[in-house]
Amino acid sequence: MFKGSIALIGGGPAALFMLKHIVSTQLKPKHIYIFEKNDRLGVGMPYGKYGSKEEHVANVSGDELPTLVYTVEEFLKNYHKHHRPVEEIKEDDFKVLPRLVLGDYLEKQFQEYIKIAKQNGSKVHIILETLVEDIITSDDNDELTIVTEDEQYKVNTVVICTGHYWGKTYEDKIPGWYDSPYPPSKFTMKTNFSVAVRGASLTAVDAIKTLSRLNGKFSKTSDNTLVYELNDDSQDFKIDMFSIGGYLPAIRFYSEDEAFSTEWTMSLDEIYEYKNNHGGFVDLDYVFTKNFKEPLRERDEDFYNEIRDLSIEEFVDKMMQIRDELDSFQLLKAEFQQAEKSIRRRQSISWKETLAAFSYAMNYPAKHFSAEDMIRLRKTLMPLISIIIASLPQSSYHELIALYEAGVLNSIAVDRNSKVESHPEEGAVYSYKNQNGKMVEQHYRMFIDAIGQKPMLYDEMPFPSLVAQK
Repeated sequence: MFKGSIALIGGGPAALFMLKHIVSTQLKPKHIYIFEKNDRLGVGMPYGKYGSKEEHVANVSGDELPTLVYTVEEFLKNYHKHHRPVEEIKEDDFKVLPRLVLGDYLEKQFQEYIKIAKQNGSKVHIILETLVEDIITSDDNDELTIVTEDEQYKVNTVVICTGHYWGKTYEDKIPGWYDSPYPPSKFTMKTNFSVAVRGASLTAVDAIKTLSRLNGKFSKTSDNTLVYELNDDSQDFKIDMFSIGGYLPAIRFYSEDEAFSTEWTMSLDEIYEYKNNHGGFVDLDYVFTKNFKEPLRERDEDFYNEIRDLSIEEFVDKMMQIRDELDSFQLLKAEFQQAEKSIRRRQSISWKETLAAFSYAMNYPAKHFSAEDMIRLRKTLMPLISIIIASLPQSSYHELIALYEAGVLNSIAVDRNSKVESHPEEGAVYSYKNQNGKMVEQHYRMFIDAIGQKPMLYDEMPFPSLVAQK
């Protein structure tokens, strides 16, 4: 039992699972404080109005979520709030939900865990629409002070659950420049011209979904094919999507495992024992073998035998080779057929699921890697992992293909030397080498940076007293 008080800074999904942990481990703190800068718990940025509109869908299905008080299916039985019928939601993309619906589910689960915490004897204090301005430690580190605009709170433990943060460079300073697609409500105008979207992840797909609806409409033909048609006043609307290598996200497939199992991870005892015997670091190759190759051998021995002797670099080259050889959208179509077969047969694509599991498992030992291994991880392995774990929903796939077939969406492969600079009057100038090696400088009246959330450095934390103690 924990007799002191715990504060959660942020009230989104991260705080929800932290509260679940507090409840399930029977900590029973005397006080639990939950600070949220917006007006709802559970939804965070992705699953509420600051990150989604009706067209945005989650990239995980309901049965892939970690266990909560009750299931998505149970929630949907009595769900009538959203504009879409429950029956239609259930049939979508192997139970993939619109993000606003998933947000309502997570909000309800948060409320359920608050009830349980209270039943366990904790006093739960919900402080909404309140920004935490600072966190100050005491000399003996036994107490912390949480500073808001109007009040200060004394607690014993603080867990920072702030989640997504989207910084700004030129947004609000230069018309047509957007540092992220969020909130999507900021896009209201039709854009009868070419738009540049930097990135090809689900963040980019969010931007594409919103812009396409402002400039045209999707409909289905008699054979149930999704097609896209531009509005009369948006005939010049196009989207150029820039990404390293021109890689598009992989399609979501049937998953057999819970995505966040702790069975794959190295315990702290294992980590420190390994460090003591290997020069003070955990070796990336060891983690890759332990958390990817060995589990893969149990699930798909034939594939394991193909890659068992490959280094990380050789494995990535092998997996990326087909992406380098095929047109991005032709590969996307081929992967869709593979993913459809996976879902229809309720059979996972073993190497992709195991790699996704590895991406979670490596988070535990990653801070114990050497600098050289961190560089290998970020430059070699993470590009492949980011493609696989994106898990593009099937409905989003159909929209991308419809836009591509309509001549609206174009994928442009660039290298790491490409750059984007703000235009002094509007938008941005994209500089890159085309497929023929010729340098191109293209001015776009609208530019959206959609490469995803950048890592926050310690010095960038919005709590000055903590930063000052570094």
